[in-house]
Amino acid sequence: MKFHSFLKDKMYVFLISFIEFGILFLMFMAFKIDKTLIIASFVLLILGGVLLLFMDFFRKRRFYTELLINTENLDKAYLVLETLKEPSFYEGRLFYQIFYEINKSFLENVNALHKQNKDFKEYVEMWIHEVKIPLSTLLLIINNHKEDKTGKIKSQIKRLEDSIEQVLYYVRSENAEKDYLIKEVNIMDVVKNIGLKNMDELLENKIEFKVQIGPIFVLSDSKWLEFIVGQIVNNAIKYKRDIQNSYIKITTRLEKNTVLLMIEDNGIGIKQTDIKQVFNKSFTGENGRIRNKSTGMGLFIAKNMCEKLGHKITIESSYHNYTRVYITFSKNEFYDPVQ
Repeated sequence: MKFHSFLKDKMYVFLISFIEFGILFLMFMAFKIDKTLIIASFVLLILGGVLLLFMDFFRKRRFYTELLINTENLDKAYLVLETLKEPSFYEGRLFYQIFYEINKSFLENVNALHKQNKDFKEYVEMWIHEVKIPLSTLLLIINNHKEDKTGKIKSQIKRLEDSIEQVLYYVRSENAEKDYLIKEVNIMDVVKNIGLKNMDELLENKIEFKVQIGPIFVLSDSKWLEFIVGQIVNNAIKYKRDIQNSYIKITTRLEKNTVLLMIEDNGIGIKQTDIKQVFNKSFTGENGRIRNKSTGMGLFIAKNMCEKLGHKITIESSYHNYTRVYITFSKNEFYDPVQ
């Protein structure tokens, strides 16, 4: 902090003081005050002003000089506030508080970005491992089964497609607000598309796909809603039981202020010890460890996107009996969801 810059910044103070001295001098002359007293008064005022000026300069110089030096010497300049003490003068305290709030906000954003980056790297590693499994299986099928291998190859290719789609949507979900458009969506169209995409898997696993819904419209994003419901259907296929009457049933129910979409299956179900954690990132639970088919990301992404779209997703299950997933859509008072 340079003294001449400090004085230059105080020019308005000098100008006002000069005017005041002039007015004061005229008043002294008008009242015919002794010149010796006038001179003594002005000397005292000037000395007091100079003293206050120097005191103001030196207490501010310590803080701002330390701030500049520490900022230049630090590799991470945004941490400079941690090297400083809160100043005693008001302007400095105000600056310190503002800088503290800015720094706090910046660090929170940096930490959030670091966490997102770390989560993404962890997921990519899991995804790569997941994709390698069907690739290895395809090679084994081609090498060891020379006949009747089309269905098995299709199944493994479908797993690859699902894994690739999942990582794509996970990346998009980090900035989903740029990738969705809320408008009228026909739930029936969404379910039809999911049924067509999973037709081979459903037939191969002998799972009956029951759809008991009408042309019900909700406010959502069709692409993301299809992905969310698709993840639930994929899980139902993965965790089917070896029984004759396996099914996946999709129904809707209209309530006073909501539309409820239910996806039910009679697969292996979820243990009560796992049910509260199924929406956690990378959680596979006992079923995932037994079947070794899950990254634990599908329901995590689905939950995350439901929250961003304004929907609610819940799950209930009875082990070795059923699993029911509910997606709740809020109604808009200006929009009738049933058409």
